[in-house]
Amino acid sequence: MQKMNLPTLTRKGPLEVPSPTEKDWPDDNEEDYVFKDPDQELDSLPQPYRMINKLVNLLFDRSWEVIEERNALREAKSSWIQPTIYHPLAEIQFNKMPNCMAVSQDYVFIGGAKGFSIYNLYNAKRIYVWEKLKVDVTSIWATDLGNEILIAPVDEMGIIRLFCFYKDGLFLVKAINEVDDTSKQTTCIKMEISQGGDFAAFLLQGAGEVWLDVYKLPKESWLKEVEHAQLTLNAKKKVRPLQLTQSTFDSITSDNLEMENICFKGDIKLSLPVHIMKIKPPKPVTGTTFKSPLEVFAKIEDCYGLGSGQNHFIKDSQWEQQAEIFNASYKKYLDGAWEEEPLSMATFHFLLNSCIIAMPPEVKSPSGVACVLGIHWTRSHNFFLYSLNRTLKDKIDPEGVWPCAAPIAASRLSCSSSYLVLACEDGVLTLWDLAKGFPLGVVALPEGCFCQSIHFLKYFVVHKGQNMYPEGPVISQMKCVVLCTDASLHLVTANRTQGPTISVLVERPIKHLDEAICAVAPVPALPGMVLIFSSNGSVCLMDVAKAEVICAFAPPRSHHLVVPWKPVFVVSLHHPCFFLQGDHPGEIKSTDDDGDIQYPVFYFNFEAYPLLQNIFKNCTIPQKDLTDTTAFPQALPLEKRCAHLLEKSFQKLEKSQVKEQEHWTRLRRYSLLLQRESFKK
Repeated sequence: MQKMNLPTLTRKGPLEVPSPTEKDWPDDNEEDYVFKDPDQELDSLPQPYRMINKLVNLLFDRSWEVIEERNALREAKSSWIQPTIYHPLAEIQFNKMPNCMAVSQDYVFIGGAKGFSIYNLYNAKRIYVWEKLKVDVTSIWATDLGNEILIAPVDEMGIIRLFCFYKDGLFLVKAINEVDDTSKQTTCIKMEISQGGDFAAFLLQGAGEVWLDVYKLPKESWLKEVEHAQLTLNAKKKVRPLQLTQSTFDSITSDNLEMENICFKGDIKLSLPVHIMKIKPPKPVTGTTFKSPLEVFAKIEDCYGLGSGQNHFIKDSQWEQQAEIFNASYKKYLDGAWEEEPLSMATFHFLLNSCIIAMPPEVKSPSGVACVLGIHWTRSHNFFLYSLNRTLKDKIDPEGVWPCAAPIAASRLSCSSSYLVLACEDGVLTLWDLAKGFPLGVVALPEGCFCQSIHFLKYFVVHKGQNMYPEGPVISQMKCVVLCTDASLHLVTANRTQGPTISVLVERPIKHLDEAICAVAPVPALPGMVLIFSSNGSVCLMDVAKAEVICAFAPPRSHHLVVPWKPVFVVSLHHPCFFLQGDHPGEIKSTDDDGDIQYPVFYFNFEAYPLLQNIFKNCTIPQKDLTDTTAFPQALPLEKRCAHLLEKSFQKLEKSQVKEQEHWTRLRRYSLLLQRESFKK
């Protein structure tokens, strides 16, 4: 149907009343008639009728466009191949909405009302509940320490507590930022724990300031203390065995049977973390007090940070001249009201020792233990490197500074701590191989795309049309997916002998904004697979090698997600499963005897779904197949020679760093000598 405006035939001049006899009627002359546009007649209507007519026509036109668009979308969806939808295997019910989840070893930790709960990862059964707070838990972290698990929940007041979970005991270590005076209470904004649990860093805010507190965790002492507590408890049980009467046995419920193996041991005190560093945001650049270059070289201790903009030797007069030029050039823009600048936030990572990080020669760090804290602040171009081998009395200065051409917007460290990606505000990504000590390359996102989040994938190869993990170690090869602020998704691949490449997995939604991607989560159990969460509540599993959706996951029909554009979920790093928070629709919400609404958390296991079972059977490729040059053309003899050449250059680089320090020491001595001679003159 289409609306058409046909012209009307109107007579010139005023209308006359015809005579009653037909013979007296005047002859019709075509020159007396004229075609007139109907819209012109409507324009002659008085107000407000003319405005009402235009609004009705505009409403009709827009409604018709929406109808045509919906019909086209309905026809397109009818031709699409709908993915297979799988439902959860189990469901956990809560009386109050859970706020956060974390996974470590064989346990799931869910934070909610006045505490957190511990669940079995395999059957989603509750094991223990700790509810001793006056407020709810808003976020929770869980880190594997080997024999123990370090749990770090943060409540609504911003107080973070450390718990040690060992076998059948839950131990409270310390409330990091809890104080008696509520007016001096600080808030924990972000935290990070190093791989292996040797160090922890907490970003705190209070009294209009932001800073980073770094602690060393005595995990070896914790293990001895919890084992001693366990032996003492077992000895008491042998002396005084538990006597169960029939009435006591009848009073034990099924929940008590599930929870009887774990207990909270608040009376046992564990060793406290050691505070080693307090880092504040970098101060504004100011002038130097040095009067001559000779004085600079004589008093500076090392060359780290030179040329980065962090360590500079510019006089106050030069800064004043630059400020006057700037104010004069942009006076009309500076005269307006200034908004209050928000507090600077930090993103930080614990890095392992490598030849790319310049550390003092006397510092020795065990293999596999974090030795450097990398941090960048908002609106800062620099990535700072701080040594963790220090005490609180030591001077807090960065041992290294990596400058970038634009402010760093986001960063990500791989789970193995081997790769680091720095994303700048101009859409440029810098890929670093920390294990070998060289950049894998620099790649730019498409024009108009800016990084929102980065997610590393466990490196995989495509063999016979299927994604597989290499059986042996992978060196200097990485893959990651980048979610942009416009909801587009990109795959970034880098190899040490080839430049990085970038490809589009999901285009930016233009018309259907409800299909925009709001979260991404890699699935380590499935090679080359990521979970994609959309704003409309859909959860899809995508193969990034083919950019195809394999299947979808959804709650039962009577449920939906609480906040689809901000889903609460957790994916296990070592097990093929994930948990997703859901909610009941308003019209069919179920209630218990007390009238409380039930909030579910759904449990999905990838191994239970037929479409994914074949992937688990053939997910690893033997090392001998990787050497086949016909199946993998990237393993050519020329590339092997290039890789061998790079290995030799890395060995030379380590030796050159020692010589560099020797040259710097000689330069300082020579500067002192020249300065003494100038004084004599």
